[in-house]
Amino acid sequence: MADARPLDALRSTSSAGKQGTTAAAAVPKGAMFGGTRLVGTFFGSSSTTGTNWSCTGSVIDTPARNVILTAAHCAVGYSDNYIFVPKFTKGAGPDQQPYGIFHIQHIFIDPRYIPDKPHSSTKKPWSDLDTAFARVSANQRGQRLQDAVGGGLTFTRPSGYDNKNVTVVGYPGKDHNGDGRAIKCTVPTTQLAGFRQMSMTCGGYYGGVSGSPWITDYQDDARTGHVIGNLGGYNGGGNDANVDYISYAPAFGADAANLLADAVANQDPPSNLPPYHGIQAKLPGGAALWKHAKLLASGDYTGNHRGDMIVVWSDGEVTLYPGDGKGGFLAETQLKAPNSTWTHAETITGGDFTGADLSDLMVRWSDGEVTLYPDVSSAGMGKEVRMAPSGSVWKNATQISAGQFHNGKYATDLLVRWVDGELTLYTYVGAGTFGTENRLLAPNGTWKNATLLTSGNFSGNGNWDVLVRWVDGELDTYVATSAAGLGAEARMRDPDDLWTHDLVMTAGNYTPDNSSDDLIVRWSDGETTLYADTTRQKLGTENTLVYPGT
Repeated sequence: MADARPLDALRSTSSAGKQGTTAAAAVPKGAMFGGTRLVGTFFGSSSTTGTNWSCTGSVIDTPARNVILTAAHCAVGYSDNYIFVPKFTKGAGPDQQPYGIFHIQHIFIDPRYIPDKPHSSTKKPWSDLDTAFARVSANQRGQRLQDAVGGGLTFTRPSGYDNKNVTVVGYPGKDHNGDGRAIKCTVPTTQLAGFRQMSMTCGGYYGGVSGSPWITDYQDDARTGHVIGNLGGYNGGGNDANVDYISYAPAFGADAANLLADAVANQDPPSNLPPYHGIQAKLPGGAALWKHAKLLASGDYTGNHRGDMIVVWSDGEVTLYPGDGKGGFLAETQLKAPNSTWTHAETITGGDFTGADLSDLMVRWSDGEVTLYPDVSSAGMGKEVRMAPSGSVWKNATQISAGQFHNGKYATDLLVRWVDGELTLYTYVGAGTFGTENRLLAPNGTWKNATLLTSGNFSGNGNWDVLVRWVDGELDTYVATSAAGLGAEARMRDPDDLWTHDLVMTAGNYTPDNSSDDLIVRWSDGETTLYADTTRQKLGTENTLVYPGT
């Protein structure tokens, strides 16, 4: 099998004719080198002295310590007769390879990834799923993979498609790499238009490089690093001309994360996953527009007992997006055209403070005035009610969030985080009154770092919970908060640099379970995400509403 046809032959054809073009001449070219311990290639038998290595794989840091990453269009042809060889040395036998050889035990591929024909790639939307993981056996020395190489790459979801410095390491095939050396290139990435994929421009990436890790903090022979994608995707990871200097990679998201979890658990992915249709935003406008979504407020503004969302934009426009009850949205309604007044809205929340079974919108303005707009609907904002005058102490209210904190039927309570870290709960708020004031926390340094907060029923209790995003990206819920005090803290996510890019968030009832446990996040690059059925300690199923780079 060492002389079998390589599975990654798509770009093995020379593109020398293309290299003479101005575009090709201007692009950087990858550097050949001796390889790195966390990246290797594959052979179709236990022999490594043959000439037909195919595709590239990398070691992923997992509790199982035996998981590798490659491309799905490579892995569809693999079996337990295939081996993975980290930092492959051409001409050396199995016992002379730096870290030994590792037989593939089991392949994990998203069942929705469908190649156009056996052992090939695809140009269909599900090319976004061209990622595979495999578990491997111990090497001939009895070592597990990570123990042998001394580390592994950290699976990382990128914050967007545009990355300044990404290093791609792979093994071009023998037709362009007789010495069997690895290639590396560090370049910026952009989005492949219409796909959930990154694109890079660097020459020398011929057939064999499929599966190559895209690493954001690469160092030669490092024992760790962060990988955000693998070479593959549309047309197997290259453009229609199959040139060696254009390469693609699926950007890791929830699908790849779930697939990795299956590999770690050593269980096949579920066969009943919903069909994959590619990038189909559930909110109109694209990420460039949604970067300007300044404030979000959930509520039932249409009276159908489903979650709807109000958006205040940076230019003062206010729009209403009715929810469809299935995690998506119906056509938007403009409530306010762009204007100077609403550019001064600092924080907003939706609650049923007037008890009319239709949500109201409360706004704290930059001058300290607080106003309530009862019964907001597609017909308009409703008659304004002044809750606090201009120049009031409410200028120091950093965030406000409505909720049900007294085991009531409606969201008639208002949680306030003040600039000095004080936390106050106002129960039974109504038109013109803040009801009863309850101090939950005295001024303190800790809660000054509560960058964002929202309220929802994440724990299923009668009283709602408070969800906080801290300055370091940590997420916590405070379960069953009430006038008696802040609820018990439950860690949802450890400090995470990715979540420092969460700039706006709101929670509401957007999915069929009819509970206010769906979290919506607007990220710094404009991507907007819904986490359906979030619990007190775990983010719910991720649904992209607006894709980054679109």
